[in-house]
Amino acid sequence: MKIGFDNNKYLSMQSEHIRRRIDDFGGKLYLELGGKLFDDYHASRVLPGFRPDSKLQMLLQLADKAEVVIVIAASDIDRNKVRSDLGITYDQDVMRLIDSFRSVGLYVGSVVMTMFDQAHEGAQNFKKYLESCGIPVYLHYTIAGYPSNVEKIVSEEGYGKNEYIKTSRELVIVTAPGPGSGKMATCMSQLYHDHRMGIQAGYAKFETFPVWNLPLTHAVNLAYEAATADLDDVNMIDPYHLDAYGVTTVNYNRDVEIYPVLQAIFKKIYGYCPYKSPTDMGVSMAGNCIIDNDAVTEAARQEIIRRYYTALVSAAKGKISPEQVYNQELIMKKAGLSSDDRPVVAAALNKETESDGPAAAIMLHDGTIVSGKTTDLLGSCSSMLLNALKRLAGISDEVYLLSETVIRPIHELKTKYLGSKNPRLHMDEVLHALAICAATDENARKAMEQLDKLRDCEAHSTVILSHADNSMFKKLGVHLTCEGRYQNDKLFHL
Repeated sequence: MKIGFDNNKYLSMQSEHIRRRIDDFGGKLYLELGGKLFDDYHASRVLPGFRPDSKLQMLLQLADKAEVVIVIAASDIDRNKVRSDLGITYDQDVMRLIDSFRSVGLYVGSVVMTMFDQAHEGAQNFKKYLESCGIPVYLHYTIAGYPSNVEKIVSEEGYGKNEYIKTSRELVIVTAPGPGSGKMATCMSQLYHDHRMGIQAGYAKFETFPVWNLPLTHAVNLAYEAATADLDDVNMIDPYHLDAYGVTTVNYNRDVEIYPVLQAIFKKIYGYCPYKSPTDMGVSMAGNCIIDNDAVTEAARQEIIRRYYTALVSAAKGKISPEQVYNQELIMKKAGLSSDDRPVVAAALNKETESDGPAAAIMLHDGTIVSGKTTDLLGSCSSMLLNALKRLAGISDEVYLLSETVIRPIHELKTKYLGSKNPRLHMDEVLHALAICAATDENARKAMEQLDKLRDCEAHSTVILSHADNSMFKKLGVHLTCEGRYQNDKLFHL
């Protein structure tokens, strides 16, 4: 993988920029954290060199100054809203985040439940549970007329009704399990209370994308648009920044649309607004740490195509509308892309035609494409995996890493004793068998040692895969896409 982003420079520059912003506001800053703090794989894919935990590592440089406040909407608790990437509910993610922050030495000060009312029974139960664990919980309420009725918002009937969050550090990181949780409103409520108590404090927003100092149609920014298409986010030129400074910067529609309201709220609290534009509010330095524009452009182009195929699969599963697939197609066209720009797609489809069955292909880091077909013993991805490991280990194609005498007992176990309808080995089963063989077989051992070399490779399947194979691709760090069709016409698929 060609590196296009200087991660060490980012850690240093970003932490220093936040320190300066703290000083700008007299020693206390509420920092709204957008996107993912842990496991930011989107950023690592489109900015090769950016580590998935970069934002966390950056904040650890400020750990002595920082505390974390986690925000969750009461309604999201009651309706068991789920994080699609992790498959857990938002309230479970709050607990996961608390454990994760604590495990690396970041202080979690409290949890805030926003848009709360007494009808939220699930939220009340969750509040009791958190408090039984020693975690302070604060309640913020729905404000009638929010966000347009600024007079009421910035009053005793608005922010004044919210419970004041007690904090003890200079940098208060306000984060949440997902969008729409009320992070910005939480920050504004705190500024209202702090100002009334004579405490100097400010607000800033830390969000990596869109990258404000890259062009609007740069592939990195288009990849962000593709990633948030389900939220109806659209990148746009920040008109307020252009008007104030004569400089073109990129933001996204929700921040641009809410800016006049924020401006009015700031003026109501302070008597003036410290920011002339939405871009001014941001503190992201990611755009200043790109060291190879060609590398990040190509990485982002591949992400745009991957998002299109993800939409095709989601539509086939009935999870999204055809219009959302069309939106992804438009973004691809905007970037001047098609499936032809993803070489593994054609390789997998050609293999399918040749073998008359589902097939898969993977591109190794040297540009070599290795494919696999469906057999009586192995699924296409399992075949592809073994073929790729042989290629990486320099083992002849004629050599069988797993003999039929090894595979047949697993088939019998699955079909005769475990009731499986699909006797072919999935990728996890293949790797378990390979690990056992590696104890006595030199070729199997060599093949096992190549697994790390698959990380960040591109792969494509001509059919939608099972949960088991999808999960294994994620564990191996392979960037997978699939055609939007199943292998058969059954209605139920695992």
